Amino acid sequence: MEALTQRLLNDYQREFPLSPEPFETIARELNTCTGNLLEQLRTLQDSGVVSRVGAVFRPNTIGASTLAAMAVPPAELERIAALVNDFEQVNHNYAREHHYNLWFVVTAPDRQHVEITLDAIRRRSSYAVMSLPLVRDYHIDLGFRLRFEHRTPGTDFRGPARSSPPVTPGTGCAEDLIEAIQDGLPLIPRPYQAIAERIGCSESAVIERLRVLLEDGIIKRLGVVVRHHELGYRANAMVVWDVPDDQVDRIGRALGNQDCVTLCYQRPRRLPDWPYNLFCMVHGHDRQAVRACIGRMAADLEIRDLPHAVLFSGRRFRQRGAHYRIPA
Repeated sequence: MEALTQRLLNDYQREFPLSPEPFETIARELNTCTGNLLEQLRTLQDSGVVSRVGAVFRPNTIGASTLAAMAVPPAELERIAALVNDFEQVNHNYAREHHYNLWFVVTAPDRQHVEITLDAIRRRSSYAVMSLPLVRDYHIDLGFRLRFEHRTPGTDFRGPARSSPPVTPGTGCAEDLIEAIQDGLPLIPRPYQAIAERIGCSESAVIERLRVLLEDGIIKRLGVVVRHHELGYRANAMVVWDVPDDQVDRIGRALGNQDCVTLCYQRPRRLPDWPYNLFCMVHGHDRQAVRACIGRMAADLEIRDLPHAVLFSGRRFRQRGAHYRIPA
């Protein structure tokens, strides 16, 4: 992979320029022209390496969401996964190696619509659905530090956790803008102008609204959103821990700071079947690398004796940004 593409993928996952011609700004920094930069981004998006160039929203600040799991007989897995994918509210859907073998994320305008969706999936599939809404995040989608030989030094994806009030219709957060950018920015020289024309406001207003959403922590990051699998990180596992309640924050923060951890968050237990309350995602080039990372951090943090389970991911049935439908 050429150096320009490496820098584009690694260094611009955050702090995307809020200027009328953001791609020109990046092109200057990478010593190329805007046309070449946009063509590279289109190629990366077409190949699936880049999901989109756009916003990643903090969970439950725009609408509501939950992680859900189902225990499905292996012979039924493909059919039930396709049924789950019929719901527009589902943005991630994976098979994992566990009794609970189908895991998906539901995002909706509010908690009531999340529950309506889960209930519909239960009724249509005839299988129980375990809902595990977010309690607290320690490291969620702050970017994915790529291990390139010539990676630009100093790129920091691990900012401090920020808490933000939920956004509801009528609070002035520009729901029309949120819906307009949920699939990413258009790959054209003046993307904010195109968005402004679509929603009926000025380019400067779009840029200012995005700035406020970033400052308030509602948008966690604005930039290039990469797909791990297409970049060679072909193994990943969700590692779940049963942590004493009075130690969750300490251990959650420590896990979230591990280089091999890409996500870390607290979710509720669902006893007796699900005793785990702390989740983290580990990515690696292969399963051996993932297991090595898990063993290393468990030893370093002295948590080897905590009950835990490693759920390697299998088939990816859906992976995309959340679709928000904010009611008028």
